[in-house]
Order: sequence, then C-alpha cells, then structure tokens
Amino acid sequence: MEEQKVGVVTHYFGHIQVAAIEITDGELCVGDTVHIKGHTSDFTQQVDSMQIEHDAVETAAVGQVIGMRVKEHAREHDEVFKVIP
Repeated sequence: MEEQKVGVVTHYFGHIQVAAIEITDGELCVGDTVHIKGHTSDFTQQVDSMQIEHDAVETAAVGQVIGMRVKEHAREHDEVFKVIP
C-alpha cells in the first residue's frame, strides 16, 4: 500500500493516550488509516476522531494541530503517514 506523509507528532499525553499531530502535508480526515513511525514507534490504526482545541473536527488541513487518541505510545518527532488503499 502507498503512504503519504501528512504530519508529525509534536506531543504525547500518556495518561490519556492522545498524540498531538501537526499537519504538514495534505489533509487528514476521520475514517482515514494512519501509520505512525519513529525510532521505536511503528503502528497503524484508523482515525476514529480528531479534535482541535477540544472541538471535534472531521478534517484537518496543513498548519493545524490535532489531538488524536492512539492505541500505542507515540513519541515526539514520529512521522504520521496516511495509508492510501
């Protein structure tokens, strides 16, 4: 499967398992599948929901920072790729 880089993890909130992701390329939508990869992180999951400043959003574009619940530990500087089926 093809992947397109869409962003980078800027912070991880371990107590609530949420990654703050800055969108750097393209856009990300609820329902997309993302691949989060870094030095020790490497997992794929579906985007179930996203928030910007505690408000639920369906789509995020370049320059926005979203909060997304993740199933595994993400780390700052991990790259976020959108999986293209």
